[in-house]
Amino acid sequence: MRVAIFVSGRGSNMEAILNEKKKGNLPNAEIALVLSDKADAPALEKANAAGVKTVFVDSKPYRKNREGYDAEVLKVLREHNIEFIVLAGFMRIITPVLIEAFSHRIINIHPALLPAFPGLHAQKQALDYGVKVSGYTVHFVDAGMDTGPIILQTAIPVNPDDTEDTLSARILEFEHRLLPRALDLATSRRLRVDGRKVYLL
Repeated sequence: MRVAIFVSGRGSNMEAILNEKKKGNLPNAEIALVLSDKADAPALEKANAAGVKTVFVDSKPYRKNREGYDAEVLKVLREHNIEFIVLAGFMRIITPVLIEAFSHRIINIHPALLPAFPGLHAQKQALDYGVKVSGYTVHFVDAGMDTGPIILQTAIPVNPDDTEDTLSARILEFEHRLLPRALDLATSRRLRVDGRKVYLL
């Protein structure tokens, strides 16, 4: 299955996927494209170094037209025969233009145990709320903010002395394991979605 990874920054989750692919652990995923909305995203350089095709789609002309931006992205995806999308630190909200074209074929990783603490600064939200356990979630993307059907989750204890930075770093370390696993399950057609529930086959 031809996969595009969407990035906006460093691309550490993208690197985790590429490393797993290099090890032979993603036999049904062909990483065909890395796409970014930021021309200077370090992830693009890393992808190029790994021999993966990269594309920058400038969002500036579409500041007031998110659907227009996604329509442009969709053209790029079709040009490259993309079948599946991974959001790996992509800091834009996906619109129905892409969601409808890739129904149950877009996954995202979020640094909290959804449905708790959606959106930005999830770790800060968790600490401010005083939770004893946080974690991360891989989910399918729908039209809401981090509301799609949940594929995989892992819980991580919150330490009394945790800061947003320390909790984020600990969660990120485990994210690097979970996102490639979810991608493998999806591209191996081992997931079945029934309403809000995702079953592992």
